[in-house]
Amino acid sequence: MRDVLEVVALSLGFLGLVMAYICIQDSYWRESSDDGSVIITSKFYANLWMTCATDSTGACNCYEFQSMLALPGLIQACRALMITSIVLGIFGVSATLMGMQCSKVGGDNYILKGKISVVAGVLFILQGLCTMVAVSWYAYDITSEFFDPLFEGTKYEIGGSLYIGWVSSLLALSGGALLLLTLPVTAYEPSRPVVPSGEFTEL
Repeated sequence: MRDVLEVVALSLGFLGLVMAYICIQDSYWRESSDDGSVIITSKFYANLWMTCATDSTGACNCYEFQSMLALPGLIQACRALMITSIVLGIFGVSATLMGMQCSKVGGDNYILKGKISVVAGVLFILQGLCTMVAVSWYAYDITSEFFDPLFEGTKYEIGGSLYIGWVSSLLALSGGALLLLTLPVTAYEPSRPVVPSGEFTEL
């Protein structure tokens, strides 16, 4: 049963990693809102790396952010969080493969494997938290501008990429929690000295 749960945890963590990569690459972190517009001549959308515009003919033009130092702090922070999330996910998958009881990777020291599983679970949880903070912070910025009556710029709505990010974070958190729950108690038990048979302690 524990082997099955470890495989499920690995699958959840791996899917979370894949979806985090899709999220950071996808273009639709925010999309321009059509609310209150009678005639729509162009559509704007953006992610952490570029902003794009599509006109009524279907032609698309994209502008990549050139200077990192000129970017808003939100974009820089979300970039750092998402990249950190992917790195943590890669290490989490690797550690899970080493810590699985059914895996020959890492030898047959099951106490060591249990400790590695703890590390893998923590890495997956940190991955999920990084993704969750990044997409939630970005979504908060979008909604704050949208409902601000004094904001005169282009108003945006939450794009599909953020939903991918939320699903990714839930998968990673679930995988990490499952790894911690399936940890054997023997991984925490201190080693006890073995008394050879035939030897007795005098009172």
